[in-house]
Amino acid sequence: MWRAVAFYVLGLGSFIVLTCGFTGVYGAQQRWAFTIKISLLLFVVPLLIGLGKPLTLARAALPAKGTTALDKVLSSRPVRFVSNSFGAPLLGLTLFSTFLTPAFFTLRTDPAAGALLTVGVPLLGMLMALPIIEESDFQRSSAYLTLEFMFVFIELLIDAVPGILLSLNGQVLDHVMSVPNPQWWFRDALQDQQFAGNLLWFICEVLDLPLIILMFIRFSRSDKREAGAFDELTDEQFDELQNQHLRGRQ
Repeated sequence: MWRAVAFYVLGLGSFIVLTCGFTGVYGAQQRWAFTIKISLLLFVVPLLIGLGKPLTLARAALPAKGTTALDKVLSSRPVRFVSNSFGAPLLGLTLFSTFLTPAFFTLRTDPAAGALLTVGVPLLGMLMALPIIEESDFQRSSAYLTLEFMFVFIELLIDAVPGILLSLNGQVLDHVMSVPNPQWWFRDALQDQQFAGNLLWFICEVLDLPLIILMFIRFSRSDKREAGAFDELTDEQFDELQNQHLRGRQ
């Protein structure tokens, strides 16, 4: 029951607040509001949705054909690439790097781009978070997880670079100096950009820690699972495994 509540209230509730609340209303006019919306849609909303174990809920609710279709989607190459910790962070870095270009204005103001980001960014975040939260659907060896952990640690730190560049740059990078019908509390273009950079920098650095902790927990569970599998081997099976390994090295 609590997983359904977490999925609907925390996960979908935070999605609605970000897309329909303050950040959704003023994101097209203020860079910092848009930055909060996109960064939280990528990092926070998927983790909150993940608390509800959406794949587990889907398997419980779907008929047999639906479960088979879900398994096919999860095993497809695009999903495996995006859910891979080597590929997914690069997509996030690419997204934030567009904030340093004139495309930042298009992403904020174009309705088609806004709709694509509203749907695509949380899905990307989900594919980054679900392998950590729902391990049974994304099994990895301990050696593979070690490489993933090292790569993600570096990549999540690099994600803050666009925020640092936005914050420290003395020029308006998207070349848009004004907005129509400004409110009295709006910041000017440069202050808006630098504040957006500060927020992106802060959010990326703060949210690195729980993601790294979740990766470490996933690695520990995988290592314990593999150790248990070795403990269950008989002496004959273990000797045969050793012989196969030695033959493979010859």
